[in-house]
Amino acid sequence: MISALNQLVDLVEEHLAEELDVDGLARTLGTTEYHLRRMFSSLAGMPLSEYVRRRRMTVAAADVVRGEDDLLSIAVRHGYGSTEAFGRAFRAVHGAAPRDVRREGGPLRTQPQLRFRLTVEGTIPMDTRLVDHPAFRLVGHAARVPLIHQGVNPHIQQHITALPPQEHLRLKALSETEPGGLLQVCDDLAPDSAEGSELTYLHGVAVSRDTPAPDDLDAIEVPAGMWAIFRSSGPYPQTLQTTWAATATDWFPSNPWRLRPGPSIVTVLERADDFSTATCELWLPVEPA
Repeated sequence: MISALNQLVDLVEEHLAEELDVDGLARTLGTTEYHLRRMFSSLAGMPLSEYVRRRRMTVAAADVVRGEDDLLSIAVRHGYGSTEAFGRAFRAVHGAAPRDVRREGGPLRTQPQLRFRLTVEGTIPMDTRLVDHPAFRLVGHAARVPLIHQGVNPHIQQHITALPPQEHLRLKALSETEPGGLLQVCDDLAPDSAEGSELTYLHGVAVSRDTPAPDDLDAIEVPAGMWAIFRSSGPYPQTLQTTWAATATDWFPSNPWRLRPGPSIVTVLERADDFSTATCELWLPVEPA
């Protein structure tokens, strides 16, 4: 995986002004575009698309400062069809317009070329099990919410607290298969997992494939497949989020599995009355790498 990510970085450098064939590279490396983008985002701390934009603007800034070509020529050379589009991308990275940077020589914010390395420290033990699960259905109340990487997501919190107490009891009574109990389900998440991008959040339970969903509930069909299940225990949600990050930094680079498209699921096994601490299981859909 680390080698694949470094080859992806090299591909970015070779084709800075072109559309990247990430799917083609993934097939060549024996993986998938979905997994490659998810791992890049998790380990780099930014989506692949954002890294490409920063690298383009880093290289373009040198052309702007040199002043040998007009701004339209520079924009076209770096993959933009107009000075307006180029100017928006340039300002988003450097915080100043190209004309101002050409006149003043800055400010410039450089994005160095990334290089991924695997450092094994063993500081985060991964309590993991693998399950081959038959197809099932997730039923509950769904909403589109923005992705927030750290801390409590207020949009999800608002969605859950808007449900009456009796609805939580009703949902829990519907649960009939693993993962058990009330579930926190994230689906339709973009592979790049950019902060602020939208996802479908479902507060619900798992039922068998043959169990019909009540008419007033949303449903997500989940095909049969393998799941990697990670247990965490400690301050909530910090410990769960740390475990989630460690799947990318520690577990996937060290194990012959990769993510496959599908929902990620969290079930809370035990928790304090004020939810300050909790023991959770994180379910991630995987397939052999």
